[in-house]
Amino acid sequence: MVEDFLKHYTQKIVANKDAVSIKKTMKEMDFCEIEIYVASSDVGRLIGKDGKMISAIKTFISACKAKDGISYKVSVQSNT
Repeated sequence: MVEDFLKHYTQKIVANKDAVSIKKTMKEMDFCEIEIYVASSDVGRLIGKDGKMISAIKTFISACKAKDGISYKVSVQSNT
């Protein structure tokens, strides 16, 4: 659910939509790490000015903890 949202939302933001991929890793029963991979030219666009875009994404995803009880760590990586 969270991965699908992130992929769809990220594709709306970046220029190279085909380069978007999401990697989800369950670290513990109640902790999940999600890595968003985008083209190197889109990393800055996804992070946003002063980190406001990625901060908003992280805030939204952290609200999912109330529903499923899992904490999420979201990071942005370059494909290359």
